[in-house]
Amino acid sequence: MIVSVEHLSHSYGSRAALRNLSFAVEEAMLFGLLGPNGSGKSTLFRILATMMEPDEGRIVVAGVDAAAAPDEVRRRIGVVFQSQSLDKKLTVMENLTAQGHLYGLSGALLKERTSEALERLGLAERRDDIVETLSGGLRRRAEIAKAMLHRPRVLLMDEPSTGLDPGARRELADYVAELRDREGVTVILTTHILDEADRCDRLLLLHEGRKVAEGTPEELKARVGGDVVMLEARDAQALAAEIRRQFGAPVTRVNGTLRVEIENGHRFITDVVEAFPGRIDSVALHKPTLEDVFLDETGARIT
Repeated sequence: MIVSVEHLSHSYGSRAALRNLSFAVEEAMLFGLLGPNGSGKSTLFRILATMMEPDEGRIVVAGVDAAAAPDEVRRRIGVVFQSQSLDKKLTVMENLTAQGHLYGLSGALLKERTSEALERLGLAERRDDIVETLSGGLRRRAEIAKAMLHRPRVLLMDEPSTGLDPGARRELADYVAELRDREGVTVILTTHILDEADRCDRLLLLHEGRKVAEGTPEELKARVGGDVVMLEARDAQALAAEIRRQFGAPVTRVNGTLRVEIENGHRFITDVVEAFPGRIDSVALHKPTLEDVFLDETGARIT
């Protein structure tokens, strides 16, 4: 394991942000931390990035204990923050050069590393562009290029898709996957965006500072029983009780909409509409998603 987190806890005053959290990340893996705002993702990210220390617990990165040798850990990680850290008035190349100086790079070595990072992220032709003229997707790629200058083994990314349109989001995901596949970089990212989480090799679902589930996206979605049927009705509470009684199916209410997990959802729709004529206003059917997993485990929504 390249990253090991053991019994991590942290509080802000009386509010617990992380509660006895443990997990491990294998090398060359895209590992996602999925949860809504307030789940503890940001606190965990800051601790992994050595920006703060936990109240309890231990983190080991590439064999180095973060508490005992934080400077050594920083040499092994690259960090891409949610908020932009580029200087908008400088060119892409000038931003990378300034970052290289912070890591003690200069001369031919710095030139080699910046050129390599620009090529790797598809930015070679934009090296002399002022950052504020770039699109959101290109700025994100420049952030990653900057974080990869010192060739870290682990790349930490905090909500990397925030503010990007769907096209730029897919493009960014492709570049991150390429870093993993071609360079063997381990990527740990925080997200609340479901399609971004679906691309991860493995996910940790966080809620109120606790680990509620862990596994591949496919493993997690397999925990949901069958299809998911959503029903809207004027008297949802009464209808829910009657569906439970007649079909023996579990029914929950999500923002006034009835949610039913059941095998062969398309057949259930026909049966339930016939059983309660005129009482159901609309019906929707979908295969289990990570949102459904989170609802099952916590009773809350991710988004």
